[in-house]
Order: sequence, then C-alpha cells, then structure tokens
Amino acid sequence: MLAWRDLDDPEAGGSELHAAHIARLWAEAGIEVTMRTSSADGHPTTATRDGYRVVRKAGRYLVFPRSAASGFLGRDGARDAVVEIWNGMPFFSPLWARAPRVVFVHHVHAEMWRMVLTPRLARLGELVEYKVAPPLYRRSRIVTLSSSSKQELVDLLGFRPDNVDVVPPGVDAHFAPGGERSSRPLVVAVGRLVPVKRFELIVDALVTLKARHPSLEAVIVGEGYERPALEARVSAARAGDWLHLPGHLDDDALLELYRRAWVLASSSLREGWGMTITEAGACATPAVVTRIAGHLDAVVDGVSGFLAGTTEALTARLDAVLSDGALRRRLGRGAFEHAGRFTWEATARGTLSALAAEVRRARRGRRPRGA
Repeated sequence: MLAWRDLDDPEAGGSELHAAHIARLWAEAGIEVTMRTSSADGHPTTATRDGYRVVRKAGRYLVFPRSAASGFLGRDGARDAVVEIWNGMPFFSPLWARAPRVVFVHHVHAEMWRMVLTPRLARLGELVEYKVAPPLYRRSRIVTLSSSSKQELVDLLGFRPDNVDVVPPGVDAHFAPGGERSSRPLVVAVGRLVPVKRFELIVDALVTLKARHPSLEAVIVGEGYERPALEARVSAARAGDWLHLPGHLDDDALLELYRRAWVLASSSLREGWGMTITEAGACATPAVVTRIAGHLDAVVDGVSGFLAGTTEALTARLDAVLSDGALRRRLGRGAFEHAGRFTWEATARGTLSALAAEVRRARRGRRPRGA
C-alpha cells in the first residue's frame, strides 16, 4: 500500500484512518501487508502496527518519487498486488508497478490546491490532477467512498464509470448510543483544522445562533495549522467561554462527546464521505452539513440530518434541529439506522474484491492463446 502520510503523522486524517482499518483487517485475514509512506517525526523508519508492516521513508514531497523508484527497482521486495492511495498527488503507479493494482481516490481536490499552496504550486497540482494523471490512470481500477464522489471523478477527471467502484467507509463498533444528552444545546464539529474544512463558517454560524439559544455550547475537535486563526476568531467574537477547541481527543472522549451532542456540524468544501458524520450517527446524533459530494451519501437529507447549500441554510438548519426536540429525535433515529449499514469488515471485503478482480484480469491477460 502506498500512502502519502502515516496514521502516526500529526496531520493524519480520514484517509489515513481508512487505510489503517483496511490494512489491519487484511492482516488479520492472513494477508501480508506493507504500507509505504512518508516519515513521521518521532517514529522509526520501520514498524509493525496491528499485524502489518509500515515503512516510513522520505519527506512529504520526496515520498512520491522515492516510492516510485523503489517500486520500479524492486527494492521493497516481491509483491502480488499494489494499492495506491492517490491523495492529491499520485504515485504514478501505472508507469512502474508490475502487479495488479487498485487506486483509492477519495475525492477530487479541485479548489483545495489554491487553499493550501502558493499560486505556482497550486497550478502545478491542478495540472497534474486534471491533465497529466487522468490519462495515465484511464485503465486503472479506481475505488472511491461514495456514489457522489464517483460522479465527480467521472465528470471532472474523465474516468469511465465502469472503472470506478464505490466502497463506503465503515463505522467502528466502538461508536454506539449510551449515556445522556447534554442538558444544554451542544453542537460538535470534528476534523483537522485546515482550510478545506472551513471551520470559520461553523464559528460564525454558532455566534449567530447564540443569540437564539443563550445556553448554547459548542466544541470543535481537532488539530491543525488553522488553530491560531480559529482561536483569534473565537476570541474576537467573545465566545471563548462557550465555544471550545480542545484539540485532539482519544476515541473514548470523542465517543462521550458524540453521545452528549445535540447535533454534529460540518462546513467542509471537499470530502470523500465525512466519517465523523456516520460516527456521530452511530451514537444517534444527527448531522447538519454542507451539500457537497461525499456528504450527499453520508447524510440522508431529512432522514439522518440536513444538507445545506449555503452558509445561511447551514445556520437555519442547525437552528431548526436545536429548536425542535421531536425533529432532533427523529433525525437521531434516522442517523443511527443509516450508520448501522456500514462496517469496516464490509469496507475491507469490498476493497479486496476490487483488487481480486484485477488479479483475475491480469491472469487472464497472461494466458496463452487457446488456453
């Protein structure tokens, strides 16, 4: 498996968690898995995690050419198959991988390039994503998380629909209903504090809602380089006594927060799914989120939560959920039922099925004529 970042990277997010779950379950099933990724500060070059091997070499940018060179030269040893995780910048595995392959593409990055890079690097990223890489991957088996993300891959990158498989992410069984809801309105948002998540919109919406819900409390969970800007925004709104940024929380603390929350909010611009939505849903907590690819599948509009096309609509939908207990309970039941459809075991099986199909296709291609 080729990944940009490791799960132990301080900026690891949903893509890294997704890969780690699949690698763990494959290893438990007796498959030998090696994940090659970039180095992570404070962690050794090689390690074993949950039964699979992790190789951390090179920095954030050099990991791509070094991994390709190592694969081409066979320095990583023999392999039966390759799983490439194309997270913005690809590893260009079609040019060098001499084995059956599948490629994870969680979502199109689009506007994200200009949100996080200098103009020159952003143009390079866009060129690679839209023009250079798609022709090279035209015959590759692509695996993505949602039907709406698949549609974007077809529409924006030109992939053939029959070459793109949809395998939704799972929900850890750890996330389940329990405990008591907060006695005060509580809005929770979870994710890396980076520009694409647009947490500043959540802060602004919450400040607006505070006037209608004086006892409102809110928690934005996560770490990232946008923290200073968000803290300044919260301070400028004089919201520090009720809007909290506790940083990273472990699974137990996050579980307790999901269970206490009245609603989960997301204002993200790009997602392959939005795993925090179904984690909260597994705790019977509904969600109000932006109407984007990924979210269109993670939320059943009007059943497990609401999709909002504008910031004003996001604020209005949050207001409705906070104001109406019967609505909130109905959406909570819908969120619980929707989240119950997704398991990591099904995700691992679905991904392995896509890879097995490529193995069979490769074997058919090697058969002599008349065989």
